[in-house]
Amino acid sequence: MKQYDVIIIGTGAGNIIADAAIRAHKTVALIERGRYGGTCLNRGCIPTKVMVTAANLVCETREGGRIGVLADHVRLDWDTVSKRLWHKIDEGPAIQMYYDQFANVTTYNGTASFTGKKTMLVAKNDGTSEEIEGKQIFLATGGRTNIPQLPGLEEAGYVTSETFFGPKFPQKLYKSLIVIGGGPIGCEFSHVFQTGGTKVTIVQHNVRLLPKEDEEVSDFMLKQFENRGIDIRLNQDTVSVRVEHGEKVLTMRNRTSGEVTEVRAEEILVAPGIRPMTELLHLEHTDVQLDKRGYIRTNEFLETTADGIWAIGDVNGKAPFRHKANYEAEILSHNLFEGNAPENWRWAQYEAVPAVTYTYPEAAHVGLTEKEAQAQGYETETAFNHYSTAVKGYALGFEAGHDDDGFFKLVLDKKTHEILGAHIVGHEASILIQPFINLLMCGEHTVKPVNEDIASETVKKLRQLPLKRYLNPRSVYTLSETMTPHPSLSEVTMWTRYYYEKK
Repeated sequence: MKQYDVIIIGTGAGNIIADAAIRAHKTVALIERGRYGGTCLNRGCIPTKVMVTAANLVCETREGGRIGVLADHVRLDWDTVSKRLWHKIDEGPAIQMYYDQFANVTTYNGTASFTGKKTMLVAKNDGTSEEIEGKQIFLATGGRTNIPQLPGLEEAGYVTSETFFGPKFPQKLYKSLIVIGGGPIGCEFSHVFQTGGTKVTIVQHNVRLLPKEDEEVSDFMLKQFENRGIDIRLNQDTVSVRVEHGEKVLTMRNRTSGEVTEVRAEEILVAPGIRPMTELLHLEHTDVQLDKRGYIRTNEFLETTADGIWAIGDVNGKAPFRHKANYEAEILSHNLFEGNAPENWRWAQYEAVPAVTYTYPEAAHVGLTEKEAQAQGYETETAFNHYSTAVKGYALGFEAGHDDDGFFKLVLDKKTHEILGAHIVGHEASILIQPFINLLMCGEHTVKPVNEDIASETVKKLRQLPLKRYLNPRSVYTLSETMTPHPSLSEVTMWTRYYYEKK
C-alpha cells in the first residue's frame, strides 16, 4: 500500500492545500473523480459568469438609450459565449499536468472511498483501483444539485448545473425553460436565458425570490425580473412532471391556496439548492461525523471529529462559495505547512462571508440581514442610499422613483452604531460590497469555538488561552484573511497581495 504525507480529495480549493504541502516537501496524493479544477471551474463560478457577463452587457446596451447611447438589434451570440466558457472549462487537464511535474505528487483520476480510518481505495476511471494511506487527509469534495423526489422528472429528463456544462450543454438557446429554484443559481441561469430570448418561468418553493437576501433586496429583485418578463411562481410545491406534445409539463400546487397550475417548456433546469458530496466517501469507516443535514462537522480550525482529517468548502456546510473555500484552505496551509507555531495560527470566522448573485442587477451582502440581527437580540436601525443620489448613478441612467433605482442598505446596532450587515442591489454590487467586508474583518479577534466538542489537544489549548489576533487595517497581510466575492473585479485589487507575498 502506497503511503502519503498528505491526501487531498477534490481539486478546487483543495489545490491551495496541495501547493502548500508541495512547498513543505510533503508527498501528496491528489484525487479527482471528474475534471480537475473543481466545481468553480467546471460547472460553477467561472462558466456561469462568462454567460452572465455577456448577458449583462446586452441588458446595459438595450437600456443605453436613456443616456444617449443607441444600438440596434443587440443580441446574445450563443456560439461566441459557448466557445469562451468552454475555453475556460478545458483548462482542467492543464491543472493536472501542472501537478504531474512534481516528483512528490501523484495525481489520481477516480473516486476515493475510505476503507479504514486513514486508508482509502481509489477506484480509477480506467477501471483499475489502488489502495493508499495518508497521515493527513483533506476532504474538499464539494456539493452537487439536490434533486427533488418529483414524480415523472427522471422520465421527462432535466438539466442541472452539472449536466448543463457537460453532456446536455445546449448548442442553441432554449425556446422556453422552467427553472425549479429561485436562489442564486436559478436566478443567474434565468437571467442569461431570458436575455437571450428564452421564455423563462421560475418555480420557487419559498414565498420570496432569493430568500437569503434581505427582504427589501429580495423584493427589489423580484420586481426587476418581473419587469423583464420572467414568469415567477412563488410559494409552490412541485407535484409532477410529464411530457406532452414534445414539451415538458410541470404541475405545481400553491402552498397557501392549494391551487393547482401547470407550466410547460422545452427544458427544465433543476436548481433548488445543493447537497454535500459525502455518500461516495464511506465515512462510516472513519470517525468523521455528519450533521443532521448530511454535511461534515468541522470546528473553527477545520478539524473534523476524526484525528488527522480536515474538511473545507461546500462539504462542511458553512457557506457554498469558492471564496469561502479558498479562505479555509489558506487557513490550513498557514497552520499546517508554513512553519507557524500554534500561537500564530489562524481560524475560520464566518461572520464576514460575502455572497453575490450575479444577475442584472447584481445583489450582494455581507453580515446579517435586518431580521437576522433582530433575531439575535440586537436593537437595529438602518441607513439607505439609492444609486440615483450619486452623480455616477445619474450618469448611468438611474433616476429617483424609478423601478430600477438600486440601493445600499446598512444594518446597524442602534446602541453602538456598529455595522451588523451591508446589503446592496444594483450595478456592480459585487465590487461595491468589498469595503464593508474589509471593515468587518479588521481589528482584534478572539477565537470563538465552532462545534466545541471537536478539538484536538492543540485546539483545546488555543481556546483556553484564548487565542487572539489583531488584523491591522493598513497591513497588506490583512488582505490575506479578507474574503473577496468570487469572481468579481474586486479580485484585481484584493489579489494583489498574492503577488506581493510571492516575492
